[in-house]
Amino acid sequence: MNILAIGDVVGAQGTDFVEMCLRGIIEDYNIDFTILNGENAAPGSGITKKYVERLFDAGADVITMGNHTFGKKDIFDIMEENSCVLRPANYPIDKGNTSVICTVGNKRVGVINLIGRINLINADCPFRCGDRIIAEMNGKTDIIMVDFHAEATSEKIAMGYYLDGRVSGVFGTHTHVQTADETVLPKGTGYITDIGMSGVINSVLGVKKEIIIERFLTSVPQKFENADGKCRICGAVFEIGEDNKCKSVKRIVVE
Repeated sequence: MNILAIGDVVGAQGTDFVEMCLRGIIEDYNIDFTILNGENAAPGSGITKKYVERLFDAGADVITMGNHTFGKKDIFDIMEENSCVLRPANYPIDKGNTSVICTVGNKRVGVINLIGRINLINADCPFRCGDRIIAEMNGKTDIIMVDFHAEATSEKIAMGYYLDGRVSGVFGTHTHVQTADETVLPKGTGYITDIGMSGVINSVLGVKKEIIIERFLTSVPQKFENADGKCRICGAVFEIGEDNKCKSVKRIVVE
């Protein structure tokens, strides 16, 4: 089985480009299941019903979120209507979807969304939260994929090794810069620290570069605006064997 993970889709232009390219990527890489991080898909940040519908229509099977989960006020309505839109499970609240199990052919694929704590938000422990959900999925799923939305490389790598052998894949999101450390860990879990961003290339993490440069020069807060221009899609393909362990991880970039 080939599972595709697509990195943080940023703004209207990023969504437009995903709509244009995702079906072709799915065909080219013989993808069976697609996970897409959509926490920045709507202009500004967060996601709306319109953008959820567009991303599912484009080919996503599950949409994960992150620190901008609550950027739009209707997020809980969205999650109530669609079990395949997930929030990070270790937010200290009891509303919204945190994991899902989907049937793909003769396999059951579980997806878990977690968020890091280092330089990000005051969330519950993602490691212990991951333990709990994996235990709940025991016997109910064959494959488990984890989107770990985190800032610190060390926290992400630690999570990969912590879950090694218990899940099929761990991929990082949030930093918007694709890392070149894709690997299969010793016990059979596919891992990459960050799968990157899907949005405007000539930008600072999807935001107009002039705004971010001015903020660094003056230390004065600026209103963020999504950049315009040529886009790219970043992600990774996890090849999962019949034993539900990862056989390979391949980074992809489409422009």
